[in-house]
Amino acid sequence: MTAKPQDIEQAIEKYVIPGEPYYLPVGREVELFEAAYYARLPGMLKGPTGCGKTRFVEYMAWRLGRPLITVACHEDLSATDLVGRFLLEGDETVWHDGPLTIAVKHGAICYLDEVVEARKDTIVLIHPLTDDRRILPVEKRGSILHAPEEFMLVVSYNPGYQSVIKDLKQSTRQRFVGLEFTYPPAQLEAEILIHEGNVDCTRPGVDRREGAQSERPRIGRGRIAPPAGVRGSTDKPRDSSAHGVQRSNNQPNHRRRRAAAQHPGDNNHGGLVGFVAPPSGGPGAIIVLP
Repeated sequence: MTAKPQDIEQAIEKYVIPGEPYYLPVGREVELFEAAYYARLPGMLKGPTGCGKTRFVEYMAWRLGRPLITVACHEDLSATDLVGRFLLEGDETVWHDGPLTIAVKHGAICYLDEVVEARKDTIVLIHPLTDDRRILPVEKRGSILHAPEEFMLVVSYNPGYQSVIKDLKQSTRQRFVGLEFTYPPAQLEAEILIHEGNVDCTRPGVDRREGAQSERPRIGRGRIAPPAGVRGSTDKPRDSSAHGVQRSNNQPNHRRRRAAAQHPGDNNHGGLVGFVAPPSGGPGAIIVLP
């Protein structure tokens, strides 16, 4: 069975980013990604969870006008899952392209999130796509796909919690243009949370200026403050509770309370940081509990 041309177009259209994703550049990561794209080089995004890697890829796919196919890698992800497989449909055996094959055929950006979680045979599969050959062997069909100029492979991983066994080999890392991500400065984090949380800055007591010391409205025992280590992205938060509260550092509870009491105006000394969204979907609030 051969897919109709219109069916192929509909299949790739669902991967197109419809509108501009919100992303606030911290450095020159946009320029570096564009340089790698036009040089037909694969990219590697390395950084902690929640620093904005996934949102950055979405923004760059929209900026470059390319479809984005994202694959969340896990330990059971095999090469067949990426390339494709034969499936029975009625009395016929039909070939179904995998996400990587679809990306190569249509010149899309293929994003392998947390690539080190995938099996070893999966990582070896991408090697021909990341050098000057830019080919994808499809062994089950006995064919080879040549990637068009518009295709780009992007991978990401978090080196902070990976073990030595799951780390990427040097032969794999050296094929990519590496971009290191970290958490943005406090003011940029505040800008991101203000946008993502729909915080109304026109309300009394909400001041988005750097170093502003205006009186801020209180919620219970907390105080409004820009949190540390929170990035406006689709990545998961590093440590969250049932109430959406995130610890700002690894100090014990009694040390955080004592530090907050000694330095009430300094958010870097501890406390519980979190974003509270109202049930009605209106403006939210950023709180720090001493």
